[in-house]
Formats: sequence, structure tokens, C-alpha cells
Amino acid sequence: MSQLNVLNRAADNIRILAAAMVEKAKSGHPGGAMGGADFVNILYSEFLTYDPKDPEWINRDRFFLDPGHMSPMLYAILSLTGKFTMEECSNFRQWDSPTPGHPEVDVMRGIENTSGPLGQGHVMAVGAAIAERFLCARFGEWMSHKTYAFISDGGVQEEISQGAGRLAGHLGLHNLIMFYDSNDIQLSTETWAVTKEDTAKKYEAWGWNVLTIDGNSAEAIRGALTMAHAETERPTLIIGKTIMGKGAVTESGESYERKCATHGMPLGEAGASFEKSIENLGGDPKNPFVIFPEVADLYAKRAAELEKIAAEKKAEQAAWEAANPELAAKLKKFFSKEAPAVDYAKIAQKADQATRAASATVLGVFAKEVENMIVSSADLANSDKTDGFLKNTTFFKNNDFSGAFLQAGVCELTMAAIMNGIALHGGVVCACGTFFVFSDYMKPAVRMAALMQLPVKYIWTHDAFRVGEDGPTHQPIEQEAQIRLMEQLKNHHGKNSALVLRPADVEECTVAWKMAMENVETPTALILSRQNIKNLPAVSGNRYEEALQAAKGAYIVTKDEKPEVVLVANGSEVASLVAGAELLKERKGIQVQIVSAPSEGLFFNQSKEYQEEVIPSNLPVFGLTAGLPSSMYRLVGKNGIVWGLDHFGYSAPFKVLDEKFGFTAENVFNQVSALLNK
Repeated sequence: MSQLNVLNRAADNIRILAAAMVEKAKSGHPGGAMGGADFVNILYSEFLTYDPKDPEWINRDRFFLDPGHMSPMLYAILSLTGKFTMEECSNFRQWDSPTPGHPEVDVMRGIENTSGPLGQGHVMAVGAAIAERFLCARFGEWMSHKTYAFISDGGVQEEISQGAGRLAGHLGLHNLIMFYDSNDIQLSTETWAVTKEDTAKKYEAWGWNVLTIDGNSAEAIRGALTMAHAETERPTLIIGKTIMGKGAVTESGESYERKCATHGMPLGEAGASFEKSIENLGGDPKNPFVIFPEVADLYAKRAAELEKIAAEKKAEQAAWEAANPELAAKLKKFFSKEAPAVDYAKIAQKADQATRAASATVLGVFAKEVENMIVSSADLANSDKTDGFLKNTTFFKNNDFSGAFLQAGVCELTMAAIMNGIALHGGVVCACGTFFVFSDYMKPAVRMAALMQLPVKYIWTHDAFRVGEDGPTHQPIEQEAQIRLMEQLKNHHGKNSALVLRPADVEECTVAWKMAMENVETPTALILSRQNIKNLPAVSGNRYEEALQAAKGAYIVTKDEKPEVVLVANGSEVASLVAGAELLKERKGIQVQIVSAPSEGLFFNQSKEYQEEVIPSNLPVFGLTAGLPSSMYRLVGKNGIVWGLDHFGYSAPFKVLDEKFGFTAENVFNQVSALLNK
């Protein structure tokens, strides 16, 4: 059998397995997987470089799948490489199976990213490509590798593709190769019904190298990938014109290709014949979960080639390490997944400042001491104060990654998804910033970071209605309650899926950054103020040392000898409680316990004894929040009340809004007096 025939046989094997998975599960998307089989077959059998015996090898090529519904294609190709068994493929979409409906990141099995929400997968690839260029700029081209992405019509249509295409072209990511599976079919219609754009011209305008080919031709795919590898200035988009449901036929043997129905349902339900289609592709419908002998031989030979390629590359790395021991130690540290060593106690904060300013101070230290950190901002660096980092480095430019700052432009969702890709690549700590109200644009990528357990840091400033004159469009009200739900949601390891921190003063902000950097298992949100906040009292004289108690999510700031009421808040509202407590003691002799609770989720992970110490269940509790009251309900409990907002903000100076909305010491006094009937 000729090499071309073997390759075509392998592609048909992938089609058979993909169709069989969906048919057996009675659920899934076979058509796209059948059309994309030729590309992944050539990619994995001839181009993708990895070590079969060392899946986590840092210099492996990465493959990012965007359309997660095409998971049968991914599981099928990975089964040819030995990562999945036929039994595992036959249990597609079943309980406790490693082959869920949409792939979930599992590097040991060759899955680089969780995918499903269209558009995000290929943007993660952009992030991985940025991380590779960043690392090569510091250690040398010996560690260069390719990042491949697979995208569909839906991913191109998602608005997030705009930001990815613009940035990848602007930065000249020549290490990025994307295959666009252009089959002109989507779930409910053909693409002509929703768009007439010229995708090739769009990407060319962004500065991409664009190639259009027959996406089901092994020779054409090989030629395009060869040309993409030769490109040294631009990312490459390969537009592969493929056939949806390639190989599908009816009971009578007529072609059932290019049908919308095969996009989202088993062949047998879509109008094709599963049995005849499998026969048409050269398989046995009674036993479709089989790897053909010649295909197994093809991939066994490729595995042997890859082991040799990987050994040669690792030998090159070993020689480099021997010649550059200090750099080698640094590289090892970068990929260790350990938190960077920073002496946070030595960070000098100016008292009574905005927490965004305090964050800038910390970021300035990171820029000098955390050499593998990338920070980004959505065109707000001088306002979200990520410029504290930028002032000590430079931003990325076309084919210049010597700096460490990504000027993302106005594209919050794209920026967040890029951060996910950087984190998935490994070796780099990443953080991104914008206004808190615009976290709404980022939520889909934040959710994916939580699901994938990526330690991305979000710097969200302008945290409340105190944005003031900018008005209700820029004043977050419900956003804190939304993101704190992620603290309540558990990930697949039973941990809070995100850490959410709203520090109460500049020293607590330093501690919050310490907690964020030491959290290497989940994403962290830092919610920071625009306006200045008066430092909380330091009972011991060392406010930073006392703020370290924030590591338990909530802690006692001050406590009278026999407190009659607990006052709890986070962020700038804690200072309001301190001011209100002074009036309560001065006017009515009421003794209080003031609690700062920067992380509700972390607090409820503590022992019941600690929770009882901080917020005693036998005392009434008054909660204060600049957002929806619901964000405090768990903290105040059945004996508590919450003063918050149940309406949008208004345009006015923030001190006026404080008065109008009741965020004053006087109102704290009034509300607590009423709570205690005094």
C-alpha cells in the first residue's frame, strides 16, 4: 500500500472512530470531526513534535482545539498515538469516562486545553505562542517550538477571534499555525445565511500569512504546513475547504455529505446510515472501534521518529544547560510551578492610598524580581495602575518579546483568554487588568480559567460606585456578587474554583498580592479601589503583620473587651465601619468587633472554631457592602443585616454618592443602633 493510501486509510480510521463514538453515545457532533480528520492525521503523523514518553516536555509543540464539539476527532487521533484505548473511546460522553463531550485539559493524554465555548480555544493558542516567544527571548531559540490551533466557522464568527487575529498579526507570531476547518456548514444553517465576509482578506489585513487549500487532501495539507514552517515573520492561517460528514452515505449508498444535520447528531439520526457509512469508509459497523494494522504501524513509526527527535532536542538542551548553569537554574525555577520568592514585608506602601495605587507599588517590585511574569491591560494601564509594572519593563512589539507587558488594546475577553493560554503553556506567571465593571466582558474566560485550574491573576480596579462622575455604566454594583459565586463553586478537585480578594487598605493589598502569587492552583481576582482609603488601625503597631491574617479569608481588625455587635465588610467599607464604630462608642458606649473579610470563600474553608471566633453566632452582625447585599448574606448569618445597594449608581462625585447611598459613619451608627434597639 502506497504512503498516500496509508495516510488516507488513517484519516478514514479517524472518521470511523469519531462517528462510532457519537453513534454509541447517541449524542455528539460527528460531521465536523469527519471533515477535519485529514488535517489532524497529517499534523500528528508528520509535523507535531512531542515526546511520546514525556508528555509534559516543556519544548513540545502545542495543539489547541477550538471547537470542543469536535472532541471525537481529537480522541480518535490521540487513540492512534496511544493516549486513549478503544474502550475509552467507546465510552464517549459517559460517567467517569476520560472522553467527555468537550475535551478537558489533560496534558498526560495530549489534551492541551479545555474547549467548548467557541473562539476561546484558538485565543489560548495565541497566548501559548506569546509565552513561547517570551521564553525564547530569555533563553534562546534552542527551545523554540510551534503552536497549532484548529478553528471552525463558529470560532471565526465569535467576536473574540477579532482580538486574537489582530494581536497575533501585530506581534508577528510566526510560531503560530492555525487551521481553519472551512466546511461552510454550522449547526442550524449553512454559513452563507449568516456571513459573506472574505476571511482570507481579513486575516491578511491583520498581517497573517494566509493559505487556502483542499482541506481533505493529504498532499495539500502537507504542502501548507511545510510553507507555514518556513514562515519567519507572520502567523499562518491555513484555510482548509473541507467536507462536513465526509464519507457519510444513506442506506441506499447515496452521499450524505455537506448536511447540517450531521453537525450535531449521530449519523443514524441525521438521515445517513451509520452502518453503510462505516462500510463506505472501510470499517466494520459491527466492530467499529478498531485501529487498522497499517494505521497502527504508521503511528508506531512516527512514535519512534518522535522519540529520536525529542532525544536530540533534549541533548541540545543538556549542552546549553552545561554551558549556562545560571540560566538553566532559572529555567527550571520558571517551570517549577512554585510561587516566586518575594519579601512582601519589605514593600513600602504609602498610607491612606487607593488600593489600585498599592497594587502598582507591588507590581513595580514584581517587574524587578519576578522575571517570568507577563502583565497585560486592556488599554487602561495608567488607570488600573498596571503601569506600575510597565514603568519597569517594556511592552511587546512585532517580533520583540524582550519586555514583559502586553498592550492588549480594548479587548477584555481576548486578553483574558490569552492569559489562559500563557498559563497553559507553563513557565510564566500572568496577570491582566481592567476596570471591575468590565469584568463582565471577561467572565467566559474567567470561568474557563477556573475550570482548568489556571493561576491567572485578575487586577480589577474602580471597584464600586465610587467611580463617581463616570456614572452607572462604569460603577460596578452586581459584579462582586457575581465573581464571589466562583468562590462558592468547587472545581473538580473539590477546591474553591477561584480566590476573590477585595483588600481594605494598602497593607492588606500587599497581603492580597502575596496570597494571589502563592495561589498556584486557581485563578485569583483582586478587586481594588479607585479612591483613597484610610489605613485600618494597627493594634500591634504593625499593620502589615496584622493584615497577614487575611490568609484566612476574614479576621478581626479591632475588638472591644465585651463586643455587643460584629461589624463586617471588605474593601473600603471596612474603614467606614471603623469610623462608624467610633461614633457608636462615643455616643452610646456600644462595644464592637470589626472584621475585614477580603475573601468570603476562603473564610468558610476555615474551621468552625475560627469562624465562630471571628463572627460569633450569638452576636448580631452588621454587614456593609458597596454592591448587592447578597454578597454578604453568608457572612452576617441569621442574626445579621446588610446595608448594600439594590440599584444602579448615578453620576456624581463619590463623596456625594456616599452621602446619598448611606455609606457614611453616621449611617453605620444609625443602622447598628436600630439593629441593637438602642
